[in-house]
Amino acid sequence: MACCKIEGMYVGWRRVVKTASSVFAALVLMTCPPIYAQDPISSSPNYYVNEAFFGTGGELNSCGSAYCARMTAGEIAAGNAAATAFRTQAGFNTDRAPSLAFSVAGGSTDLGTLSTATTATTTATFAVKTYLSSGYIVQFASEPPTNNGPNSDQINPLATPTASSAGTEQFGINLVANTIACGAPANFGAAPVQVPDNTFSFGSVATDYNTCGQFKYVKGDTIASSTQSTGETDFTLSFIYNISTLTPNGDYIFNGTLVATPTF
Repeated sequence: MACCKIEGMYVGWRRVVKTASSVFAALVLMTCPPIYAQDPISSSPNYYVNEAFFGTGGELNSCGSAYCARMTAGEIAAGNAAATAFRTQAGFNTDRAPSLAFSVAGGSTDLGTLSTATTATTTATFAVKTYLSSGYIVQFASEPPTNNGPNSDQINPLATPTASSAGTEQFGINLVANTIACGAPANFGAAPVQVPDNTFSFGSVATDYNTCGQFKYVKGDTIASSTQSTGETDFTLSFIYNISTLTPNGDYIFNGTLVATPTF
């Protein structure tokens, strides 16, 4: 897994599927220039507050030639507090720099030859956390699987949450655990995992992508988000690929790109 401490990042992968004879699916990690967020420092034309100190004694930065330390004679507060209009981090081990950490699992996937009789499924994972922000959003910014032939045919992306139907041309995703019991074509995928638990991490799946056995894909949709600073949430993307007897033969390429953006 690749991980960066950044203010924004594009992460993508490439999948190739074929409706005749053979298939190869590749998963490739890509990074693009970061999207920088505004530093939420308290300021006006006449002043700014870098970090404020209230306590019985101590120093934020005590540095010598070979080391630096943060010292305290006793913290009077620690942790975070929030309301609808503000958020604060208390304690001597705080940092005023906002950050977004976004990682995706890479690798390769072979989907085999697609058939009208069955649904092809696969999964991918990504993780997000953010500090000193109002949260984040994660969006898909890619075209659906597209034929590399002259007509650039696409496997039909599902515009609304829809059950998988073998023999009907469909491409869609969700971010939950899918089971045969709820009508999914197989047992695959997973619910989001809060790390270390749900008292520290608050990422959630968007409404149209959080139902077992229901799949959707609309380019630009927000698929996951948090409404506050949060520890790590691990998400699993579940993909379905269905073709019909009218789906043109050829190699279908899916250059998947995720965009994670902090909010303030």
